[in-house]
Amino acid sequence: MDNLDSPTRNSRLNHAAVNQWQLEQVSLRPPLGSHLLLQSISCELMAGDRCALIGATGAGKTLLLRLLNRLIDPSQGSILFQGRDLRQIPIAQLRQTVTLVLPEPRLLGMTVRDAIAYPLAFRNLSSTVIQQRVTDWIDRLQIPSDWLNKTEVQLTLNQRQWIAIARACVCEPAVLLLDEPFGALDGDRRQQLLNILQDSALRQTTIVIGTHHVELVRLWAQRVWCLHQGKLLWQESSDRLDWESVEDSIAQAEADVATEWD
Repeated sequence: MDNLDSPTRNSRLNHAAVNQWQLEQVSLRPPLGSHLLLQSISCELMAGDRCALIGATGAGKTLLLRLLNRLIDPSQGSILFQGRDLRQIPIAQLRQTVTLVLPEPRLLGMTVRDAIAYPLAFRNLSSTVIQQRVTDWIDRLQIPSDWLNKTEVQLTLNQRQWIAIARACVCEPAVLLLDEPFGALDGDRRQQLLNILQDSALRQTTIVIGTHHVELVRLWAQRVWCLHQGKLLWQESSDRLDWESVEDSIAQAEADVATEWD
């Protein structure tokens, strides 16, 4: 869609920070299909950036986030993380560094407290440090005490999403990827999430939010990647964007998708 073009779509990045991610001509096609789901995506991201990955439903946001976490691999092109080809990094090592929160989280039958603590068991941390970090993040996210001994079946989708976010944040990872995190959250939780993602404990974390809720990330994001029909239309600094135009364009693209599905 032409109206999704950024007024400065050809500008180059100019960050002094370490180039953490570099994608070069990344494409993805299904195993038995010829149609490209993602097409020739080239972009980069600096360590510590807050990036909004925007686009209508079906634009390819989830696929791109899954590529960054290696739930899937590209059909063509390369993804470099801290200068290394992603496929050369052991999966276990990558997953301790790059954490992905999906929109339909599972707590693996654990209580809320155990689910939050679970990923820390795979890190070289003492039980004292684990308990303290879990307590700290329960407090930061204002998780009610009466949730802590509940299991997944006793929680609403809103609550499960919040616990999944806590489980990711407690790791304080180098990279945090959030796929449509706002969908299951109410208005207060949405704003609380944006505040948490600027918490001092995550100050060094590179954060990418995949969302079509452009109005929620416009004040939070430093970088913006815009996807449409599997193509990266542009990447830009947030302070250089005409956000009203961007919001209108994504809303129209979302409406077009809804019409196609009717």
